[in-house]
Amino acid sequence: MAEEVRSLESYIKVIRDFPKPGVVFRDVTGILDSADGFRLCLVQMEKALIGTEVDLIAAPESRGFIFGAALADRLNTAFVPVRKPGKLPRETISETYNLEYGMAEVHMHKDAVKPGQRVVIVDDLLATGGTALAAARLVERLGGKVVKMIFPIELAGFNARTTTLKDFPVVSLVSYPGK
Repeated sequence: MAEEVRSLESYIKVIRDFPKPGVVFRDVTGILDSADGFRLCLVQMEKALIGTEVDLIAAPESRGFIFGAALADRLNTAFVPVRKPGKLPRETISETYNLEYGMAEVHMHKDAVKPGQRVVIVDDLLATGGTALAAARLVERLGGKVVKMIFPIELAGFNARTTTLKDFPVVSLVSYPGK
C-alpha cells in the first residue's frame, strides 16, 4: 500500500475560540508534533530559498528558533537569535515595535551580523509583521541585507506583506485568508 502524502496544512491544528471567543487559532505546533510534518516544512523552506544566497538565518524567540535553527543547520549557515530584553549575554542592539495593545522590544547581539551579510528571517507565523520588521531593522542597522522572510503560516487578513513588510520578499508556506 502506498504511503499517504500529506500537505503541510494538514499538520496545522485549528483551535476555535482560543485565546478568546471568536478567534480561530492556527496552531503551528501541529507541524512539530510529527517528524514528517516538521521535515516537510523544512524541505519547503529550503525550496523557497533555491537561488537565494544566504549567509545567516535570524529568528525571533521562541517558535522562530525551532524553525530557524533547523533551517540554518540544513543550509550549513549560522543562526542569529532575536530575543526579548535581558536574554542575550553580550552587548546588544534593540528595536521596539507595536503590538495590538502596547509595545514590545527585541534584541540582537551587536556583532551577530557583519556588513554585507545576506540574512533570511524565519518565524513561525506572519500576522501583523511587527516582530519580523523589528528583526529586519536590527539586521539592517548592523549592515546586513534581508534577502527573504519565511513563515510556515500567514494570516493574510492582516495584509502584512503589502503593508508592514512591503519592502521585503516574503514567503509563506500556508496562507489563511482571515486574521
